[in-house]
Amino acid sequence: MSESDIELPRGTASTDSESRLDEDDRLRPEFVRRVMDHVEAGETDAARALVEPLHPADIADLFELVDSDERRALAIAIEELLGGDVLAEMNDHVRDELIDQFEPHEVAEVAGEMETDDAVAMIEDMEEDEQRAVLRALDPDDRAAIEEALTFPEESAGRLMQRDLIAVPQHWTIGQVIDYLRAGDDLTTDFWEVFVVDGRHHPVGTCMLSWILRTPRHVAVADVMKREQTLIPVDMDQEEVALRFQKYALISAAVVDGSGRLVGMITVDDIVHIIQEEASEDALLLSGAGEGDINEPIRESYKARVRWLIANLGTALIAASIIGYFEGTITKMVALAALMPIVMGVGGNAGTQTLAVTVRALATNQLTQSNTWRAILREMRVAVLNGVTIAILLGVGVGLFFLNPILGAVIAAAMLTNILIAGCAGVMMPLALERAGADPAVASSIFVTMVTDSMGVLVFLGLATASGLVG
Repeated sequence: MSESDIELPRGTASTDSESRLDEDDRLRPEFVRRVMDHVEAGETDAARALVEPLHPADIADLFELVDSDERRALAIAIEELLGGDVLAEMNDHVRDELIDQFEPHEVAEVAGEMETDDAVAMIEDMEEDEQRAVLRALDPDDRAAIEEALTFPEESAGRLMQRDLIAVPQHWTIGQVIDYLRAGDDLTTDFWEVFVVDGRHHPVGTCMLSWILRTPRHVAVADVMKREQTLIPVDMDQEEVALRFQKYALISAAVVDGSGRLVGMITVDDIVHIIQEEASEDALLLSGAGEGDINEPIRESYKARVRWLIANLGTALIAASIIGYFEGTITKMVALAALMPIVMGVGGNAGTQTLAVTVRALATNQLTQSNTWRAILREMRVAVLNGVTIAILLGVGVGLFFLNPILGAVIAAAMLTNILIAGCAGVMMPLALERAGADPAVASSIFVTMVTDSMGVLVFLGLATASGLVG
C-alpha cells in the first residue's frame, strides 16, 4: 500500500495540516490569526474552508484561543461546522458563553445531536427558565432522557452515563443478536460490548463484539457471555466510577438503578475526562485557586481565590501574634528574626509534601481504614529522616556562620520539631476531613500552613528563650 492510499484522520499532522497544527497538535497562532482575519473581513467562505478540515476538538480549541469578543463572529462565520460534536469538546465556560446567545430551539437542535451525557453537561448549568425552554423544544425521547439525568446528583454516574446501548435477552442465540444488530436502524453505532439482561431487565452478563463475530449462529448468548461484570450504581460519585474503571481495566460498564435494572452505560472515553478533571480539581483545591480555568470569568475567579487569601491572612496573624509575644527575645538577638523564615518555610514545604501524598492516596483509594496507621507511621518515619538531615545541615551552618554553637543547636532542634509537626499535620488534617465527610483537599493546605508557621515560630523562639541564648 502506498502512502497516498492511506487516509489520514482529520486533525492529524499530515502534510496538508502542517500549516494548521504544530508538532504537539496544537493550533498554530498564525493559523488562528488567518481564520480571524477572514472572519473580520466578512470572508466567511474562506474562514469556513480553513476550519472545515479540523477535528471537532481542534475547532473547539479555536474558540478557546480567540478573544471573548471574537467568538460570536466566529460562530456565525462557521455556523454549519458548529455542531454537537464541537460543543461537546469545548471548555465549559466558552460553551456557556456561546449558547447564551443561542435561541432555545437552536440549543435543543444541538443537544439532539449529542450523546445524552454531553447534552446534560451543556444544559445543566443554564438558568432554570432557559433550561425549561430548551427541554420543551427537544424531541420527546431526548427530553425524557435528559430530564431523568437531571434528577441525579451532580458528578454522579447518572449524569455521566449514556442511555444509548445494546441489550439483548439471555435466551437469544448469537444469530438472533446479529440479525437484531443488522436490522435495527435506530440502534446506537458506538459500542464495544452487548449487555445481556433477564426478564426484569437486570444485567446478567456481557458479550464482546469479537465473541459474537467468532461464534456460530446457533450457540446461545448465555453460553458465550461473561457473567462477572462491574455494575455501577446510578448514584455513585464519578470519582468512584473512575477508580473502578482504572482498577478493573474496563472499556465500558453497565449502570443500574436502585432496583438493579439496566438504565445506561459508561464508556472509557468519558472516564478519561473525569480522571483529568478530578486530578486537576484536587490540585486546585489544595491551592485555593478555584476552578483554575483561564476561561473562567474574572469575577468568579476573584470570589474563589480571595476567600482563601483572607483565610491565609488570618492564619498569618496567628504567627504574627506569637512573634509579638517574643518581641523582647528578638530585640536582644536580631539574628533570630533572620532565621525565623527558614524554620517556617522549610516546615511549610515539608507539610505540603506530606499533604499532597495523603490527598492523592485518599483520592485513589490507596489509603483506607485498614492501612491508616501504617500510612501515618510511614510518613512520620519520613519526617524523622528529613528532619534529622535538615536539622544537622542547618544547625552546623548557622553555628559556623554566627560563631554560636548554642544558636545552631536551637535552630536544629526547632527545625527537627517543626518538620515532625508538619509531617503529622500533613497526614492527619486530610484524614480528619475525609472521616468527617468533607473533601480532604479543601482547606487542608491552609490549616497545615497555619500549624507549621505558628508552631515553628513558637518552638524556635521558645527554645531560644529557654536556652538562655539571649539572657
